[in-house]
Amino acid sequence: MGKFDGLLLVSDFDDTLYDSHHQVPERNLRAIEYFRAQGGKFTVATGRAHRTFAPYVHLVPIDGPVVLSNGSALYDFGTERMLEQTYLPATAPEDLGAVLAQFPSLAIEVYHGEDIFVWNPNPITDAHMKKVGTGYEVRPVAEMPTPWTKAILQQEYPILLQVQKWLLERYGQWYEAIFSNQYYLEVTEKGSTKGEMAVKAARLMGVAPGHMYCVGDNQNDIPMLAHSAIPFAPANCAQEVKDWGARVLCHCDEGVIGDIVDILDKLY
Repeated sequence: MGKFDGLLLVSDFDDTLYDSHHQVPERNLRAIEYFRAQGGKFTVATGRAHRTFAPYVHLVPIDGPVVLSNGSALYDFGTERMLEQTYLPATAPEDLGAVLAQFPSLAIEVYHGEDIFVWNPNPITDAHMKKVGTGYEVRPVAEMPTPWTKAILQQEYPILLQVQKWLLERYGQWYEAIFSNQYYLEVTEKGSTKGEMAVKAARLMGVAPGHMYCVGDNQNDIPMLAHSAIPFAPANCAQEVKDWGARVLCHCDEGVIGDIVDILDKLY
């Protein structure tokens, strides 16, 4: 029996578990090792899709399903099985095509299975693809195969704020549109969030309500933090996460998982 028996720690990946130098700090690895040795379970909830997270899954020990694609997928890397997958409505090409027509400077990334399609790529698109280590195919939206698991609209933050408002006013009953950082507005099926999928992961892992702890740095993490017994965030988190009320700890570069495990070590 360990002091963390029955607890689940769920971490966002980029700019939380994975730092600004594109590595997992050693302090995080030591903390996860100790947490698991004391009976705790650890997993990840990321905006990355299967294709863009799979090359990195080996960086940390994971005890259960991983939340992918900003909450549209739940994948078990242990058995290589997709446990749950949601899709954008069949009208997504038409609906998001209307968004692009209204805001012609936007770039869009679309995820279909393991394939990534892009229209109107810009430097933000190229930087994103370089960061996640993959490529894409340029194709008009109307010619992209469906169904889509998610889409990412890319531009500067002031423009994306206008896009978010316009999209949700017209199509909000069918879509989530939430920032994963200031340059990415992530679009998933309505109800497909990190929060809902993290709860499902916890249930599958036998974790009781109130025994899940979550950490994340951006607006797309807030639905997950809302289900956390204590909502944690690194110091580099978005202002919206601070304003929401997350407990802010050290910067991701300093090993924020270490701060969390230190806190839990005192609580339990």
